[in-house]
Amino acid sequence: MIESSDQAVTLTSPTALPKAGSFLWNRRMLLQITARGYAQAQAMWPDPVKFATGPAWEGKTFMQPEQNYYAHHPGRFFYLQDRDRDALCSLPYEPVRASFASFRFRAETDRVQWQLGWKGLELNLSVQLPEDDPVELWQLTLHNPGNETRRLKLVPYIPLGYRSWMAQSAQFDETLNGVLSEATAPYQRLQDYPDSQAQPVYRYLLADQAPSSWSGCRVAFEGEGGLHNPDALRQAQLDNQPARYDEPLATMQFEPVLPPGGRVTLRFAIGMAKQRDEIETLRQRYLMTPEGFEQAQAGLRNYLSPGKGRVQAQSPDPELDRFSNLWLPRQIHYHVALNRMTGDPQTRNYLQDWIGANTLTGGADPQVLINALSQQHASGEMPDGIRLHEQAQLQYINQVPHTDHGIWLPLALKAYLDESNDYALLDQDCPFADGSHATVAEHLDRAMQYHLAQRDERGLCYIQQGDWCDPMNMVGHKGKGVSGWLTLALAYALRQWAEILAAWPQPARAEHYQHLADQLNQVANAQLWDGHWYARGINDEGHAFGVASNHEGRIYLNPQSWALLSGAPDPHQAQRLLASVDEQLGTPYGVQMLAPAYTGMNEGIGRLTQKYPGTGENGSIYNHAAMFWVYALYQQRMGDQAFSRLRELLPGTEPETAQRHGQLPLFLPNYYRGAFSQYPDSAGRSSGLFQTGTAAWYGRILMEQLYGLRGERQGLRIDPQLPSHWPEARVTRDFRGAIIEVHYRRDPHCEAMRVCYLGQALQDNLLQAIQPGSHYPLEVVLPEAG
Repeated sequence: MIESSDQAVTLTSPTALPKAGSFLWNRRMLLQITARGYAQAQAMWPDPVKFATGPAWEGKTFMQPEQNYYAHHPGRFFYLQDRDRDALCSLPYEPVRASFASFRFRAETDRVQWQLGWKGLELNLSVQLPEDDPVELWQLTLHNPGNETRRLKLVPYIPLGYRSWMAQSAQFDETLNGVLSEATAPYQRLQDYPDSQAQPVYRYLLADQAPSSWSGCRVAFEGEGGLHNPDALRQAQLDNQPARYDEPLATMQFEPVLPPGGRVTLRFAIGMAKQRDEIETLRQRYLMTPEGFEQAQAGLRNYLSPGKGRVQAQSPDPELDRFSNLWLPRQIHYHVALNRMTGDPQTRNYLQDWIGANTLTGGADPQVLINALSQQHASGEMPDGIRLHEQAQLQYINQVPHTDHGIWLPLALKAYLDESNDYALLDQDCPFADGSHATVAEHLDRAMQYHLAQRDERGLCYIQQGDWCDPMNMVGHKGKGVSGWLTLALAYALRQWAEILAAWPQPARAEHYQHLADQLNQVANAQLWDGHWYARGINDEGHAFGVASNHEGRIYLNPQSWALLSGAPDPHQAQRLLASVDEQLGTPYGVQMLAPAYTGMNEGIGRLTQKYPGTGENGSIYNHAAMFWVYALYQQRMGDQAFSRLRELLPGTEPETAQRHGQLPLFLPNYYRGAFSQYPDSAGRSSGLFQTGTAAWYGRILMEQLYGLRGERQGLRIDPQLPSHWPEARVTRDFRGAIIEVHYRRDPHCEAMRVCYLGQALQDNLLQAIQPGSHYPLEVVLPEAG
């Protein structure tokens, strides 16, 4: 059902995983497409604009989990008829759903293709993107290996949906050799007119060959037959009729004739544009020259090249290797390159995605941090979102006040400094939002001081309408509720800042912040420890939640993870905490974010409790939170337990695992369904949403904890925590311009780990004085598991 190699993942059935698909992106656009042909494209203009919608008016929203598909969902469909055999199919599968003799959906890093067998024909369909332009480049090759001539009818069908209640149309344009749809971005308020004028007016389908007919109206094309057998295909030719305020469509008819052994290739461009002349430019660039598609692919590959992983591994787990070497860096790079397809990424997302950039060969750009700090208030408070361009406005969740954004600054900065050793950045001048200036270090100081000031009389951090957990919006909206997680997270952030200052070095300041972290941990133990784990918080009414006395939401994962990171629990507390998480939050598919999941609204917590049990933040296996737990386990030197939790989150190729997840092993989703004790049948189902902080943390954990190749001021620390059942592994690691090759092996005669470079043991297992351009072969000898 699923085949995986070092270059691609292939699905051999259109029905086994109905929602499975892949995604492609370039500098301006994102294309999500399923193996069955449902698709959604969007491009930055400068905020995201969708290429198509359904036939009913749709509200503008962010990307949703567990996307549902329906007959008139946007897609890329190619009807194919044998004119002599009265046979009809559609490529790649929808909407006709005809059976194929063979079906292969192949997802690669820079393109998607289908290899299909139908009625003795060999069909190859593919899509790719160029480097810069918001256009999809489709190619269809029809091959007749048989002994009879085949007369075919090919009709690419691109639905556009309800584009505008003001004006919309679709018409064939002979000059462009394609169907062009025009629409006015609807508005009512005068102040919205300028924004409406900035939107792309046109959608189009162009071909490299002249069609015999075309149609621009979806209702007329479909008729009474439905999309699986549209009326238009019963006629010799399409109707050549435009859409005039009707629902627009882009479709054309071609009539290839294939002699025995014959082959024909057709190429199409599908995209959006603001000006008509832009479309003509793209037509000339990609359809009018034989090398147009090849040049586009070369350009895209060049653009994607900085997104390769710093670590290339060869371990006893080839499935993990294939994912971590290829698909995980790709997912991280998407986040870094497109900022989750938004003009105002949440501050915490922006900074954590930057953490992930350290795991890529292109590295982390310090300008990302400068951009974030330049929008910081002089008080030290960070905004809820980072505006990436002048027109960007804070939208959706960024209009809700959250209290955690500043704590991510030292975490992100330390990850960058460990990799780059760029401590000069701390002295760099950087503005605040009001135009005043300070050094980067002063910005960090103010952020920490701001968070320390936002505490109640007990020393616990206020939560307002949420912290890391966005939908926890009614815990502190009256101004009294506090967050147990944020209190512990602030302690960890202070520790991270203290470590940066100690390495800078600023020992007195480092000691000061470490002391503040210790004080916060004391507060957490006095106010939040519930006997076996830490409470999630205390709401405006003074009621603690995430405690043993709660019927639902008794235990939350995040406070336990960050307590371990902050150093709050003593050894006895840590053992109780670890056992409680395993017993109450562990599942075969990952560790849940909370349990038991809420089954109804709790107005002392908020809309989190209104989410369906086991989805999103309400008790799912929320992979971002699971990463914090795995990272904390590694910090406790619990390598086997950490690896087990890390490995179970990996989307697999085995049929049982794949069908449970419902996705291909191309990305880590933001969650798998949880509520395992309540709804075991649906537990483990993927959200299908690839925008998640999980990717950055997974990559960092593999590089720094599992393989133990962690940067610090003086060089590269070698401190692996390989699972005890691995006898050996090999890793190539890019670090500060040098190539580090590491061979790990277990030796029954070894009593303590030793690291050798050119036969000489490294002092303190630290590789120092690393020279850019140099090559360092290391041997790491480990004791046998005992």
